[in-house]
Amino acid sequence: MKQLYKHDGKAYLILRRVGEWRFQRKLDEPIDMEYVKMFRDWVGADHVLRDQTHFIFCETIPDIEFEEL
Repeated sequence: MKQLYKHDGKAYLILRRVGEWRFQRKLDEPIDMEYVKMFRDWVGADHVLRDQTHFIFCETIPDIEFEEL
């Protein structure tokens, strides 16, 4: 079952949650954001969030507008 995540008033479907260290060439180097972008595209995410230790690859859930009958 997929998890939902709410951030800044928007809802996201979490596709993957990956530790930041996975995107470093070596542990003493900074995170390579090109790796993050390539992974985002590979998993089909349209948005990437970040917490203290992980990147969260998400699919945005569109807002629903209701029409009155």
